[in-house]
Amino acid sequence: MRVLVDLNRCQSYGQCVFAAPEVFRFRGAESLEYDHVPDEKLDRQVRRATLACPVQAITLGEQTS
Repeated sequence: MRVLVDLNRCQSYGQCVFAAPEVFRFRGAESLEYDHVPDEKLDRQVRRATLACPVQAITLGEQTS
């Protein structure tokens, strides 16, 4: 799966970081970093993080080769 975060929409609430810390992390106070194509074993956490985002800034898509 591919992960895309709309950084203009993101308000740095950090719910994604709590739900999937191996994929999402803060750099500094408010700068969100994330893995665009996380390991398949993290799919459940990534889906949970997507649902937890209060501003719906995370979009999931199909992985392209």
